[in-house]
Amino acid sequence: MATAAAGLAPAKEVVEKKVELLKEIRAHEVAIAELDNLNPSRAVYQKAGNIFFRKSVKSVITTEQKQLDQAKARLSKLPLSLCVHHRRVRLFFGLSLPQ
Repeated sequence: MATAAAGLAPAKEVVEKKVELLKEIRAHEVAIAELDNLNPSRAVYQKAGNIFFRKSVKSVITTEQKQLDQAKARLSKLPLSLCVHHRRVRLFFGLSLPQ
């Protein structure tokens, strides 16, 4: 009994980490989509630490895209255990499934 529960703990952590990364990926995708709808000449504010800096839309999109790529890379490095659950989570968040 104890070994079965111990075996589920790491799997649960992996699932929780995947869910958090999927939420982060979705947030970056939404931010990029919203920024794409802004006029390129418009200034936006980007938070760095506790300070907001005025930047161009193009530079903020570039930063968001880099963060999105990093989050996707971290997601791909996680073990592929619990494939059925992983598929359900990706479908829930509306993310495309790998072919």
